[in-house]
Amino acid sequence: QVQLVESGGGLVQAGGSLRLSCAASGSIFSINAINVMGWYRRAPGKQRELVATVVSGGSTNYADSVKGRFTISRDNVNKTVYLQMDSLKPEDTAVYYCNALSKLLSTDYWGQGTQVTVSS
Repeated sequence: QVQLVESGGGLVQAGGSLRLSCAASGSIFSINAINVMGWYRRAPGKQRELVATVVSGGSTNYADSVKGRFTISRDNVNKTVYLQMDSLKPEDTAVYYCNALSKLLSTDYWGQGTQVTVSS
């Protein structure tokens, strides 16, 4: 089993920055079997949506709405994924969830979520 613990959310004014972190812990075998780590978000009244993902080799993928403003990175040694969020907008307000996908184990894991609120 793998546990994902997020941190770094909070309240920020529009145009500001926040950095989210997600640390994986648990079974070393399961952690090493993770292929993709990413961030999703759910805004009030909306469905959960993909924000960004990063694979083991470093390739990244971003939602169009955050391209050029958010940067995802991964520390494979410390089993941590980060989301640097710059030029934040009120529409970025949501609960942000960390996700880890293992194709080998055909499973994925979710963190508990961290609130990001951007005031105008």
